[in-house]
Amino acid sequence: MPFEDIKLNDGSKIPSIAFGSGSVNKGKDIHAYIEQAIDVGFSHLDTAQWYKNEESVGRAIKESGLDRSELYITTKYSDGRQTARSSVEDSLRKIGVKYLDLYLIHTPKGVPKYVEAWKELEKIRDDGLAKSIGVSNFGIEELQLLLKHARITPAVNQIHLHPYNYAELKPLLDYQAKHRIITEAYGSLAPITTYPGGPVDEPLKKAAARLGVTPTQVVFLWVKAKGAVIVTTSSNRQHLEEYIAVGDLPPLTTEEIEAIDAAGAQGPPKVAQTTSVLCKSRRPIRVLLGLALFYTVVKGTFQAATYWASR
Repeated sequence: MPFEDIKLNDGSKIPSIAFGSGSVNKGKDIHAYIEQAIDVGFSHLDTAQWYKNEESVGRAIKESGLDRSELYITTKYSDGRQTARSSVEDSLRKIGVKYLDLYLIHTPKGVPKYVEAWKELEKIRDDGLAKSIGVSNFGIEELQLLLKHARITPAVNQIHLHPYNYAELKPLLDYQAKHRIITEAYGSLAPITTYPGGPVDEPLKKAAARLGVTPTQVVFLWVKAKGAVIVTTSSNRQHLEEYIAVGDLPPLTTEEIEAIDAAGAQGPPKVAQTTSVLCKSRRPIRVLLGLALFYTVVKGTFQAATYWASR
C-alpha cells in the first residue's frame, strides 16, 4: 500500500513522505529533480524561502500538468526582516500557485519575533493563503511560549530527527503529541550517511535481513513507526524509488523499534564524528605537514649548530 496521509489537528491531511528542495539543493535550479520526484510518485513537495529555488519548483509543478489538488505544497517563512505576509505572497508568486497546503516558520533564529509572526500566519490561514500553518526547528521552550499566545495551534513541527537524537528529543516529541502537533522529520538517514559504523547499524541490518530490504528503508520504517512525516531528498532516481517503496513494506516489529531506540540512545560513534570533521576540514593534514616541516627545520638547525661548534 502507498504512504498513507496523516490527519493534522486542523482536520486537514498531509502526505506522510515529502521531497525536500533544501540541503545540497539550496540556490540551485532543481526543476529536473522536482519533475523526477513527481514522476516517481512524490506528491508532497517541501521548499522554503531560504532555499532560493521556489521558482524552479514552481516551473516543475506547472510543467507536470497535474491539477493543483493532486499536489501538497509546503514552503517556509525564513527571513524575519520581511513580514510573513510579504514573504508568503512572494512564495506564492514564485511557485505559481494561489494557496499553500502548509506554511511554516522556518526557524526561531531566522524569525526571532516568532510570536508576532505567528499572528501573521494565523491571518494568512484565515485568508485562505495557506490551509495549514506550523513551525520548524522549534524546541519545547519556543513551543510553550508560542502556544501561550497562539489562537491556532501549529499543525506540525519539522525537525531533525534520527535514531541517534531520538532519546534527546523524546520530551519534545511527547510535548508535541500532547498538543496533537505532528512531527515532520528531516535528516533521518544520519545513522547511514553521517554516523556509519555506530551501534544502530546492527539492528538496522537485522531488520533489513528479515524484511529483505535496505537499511535505508528500515530507517524510514522507523520514522513511520514514530508517526512522523518523512522529509527526504535525492537527485538519484533509484534512491527515490527506494524511498517511495517504503510505503508498500510491512511495519517493523515492536522489538525491532525498541532495539533501534536502545542502540540510538548509546549515541553516534565518536570516531566517526571525529573522522568526518577531520576529513572535511583537512586541518589535521595541514597540522601534520606543519609539524613535519618544523621538525625538519629544527633538526637541520641543530645539526648545523653542532657541526659549526665542532669546528
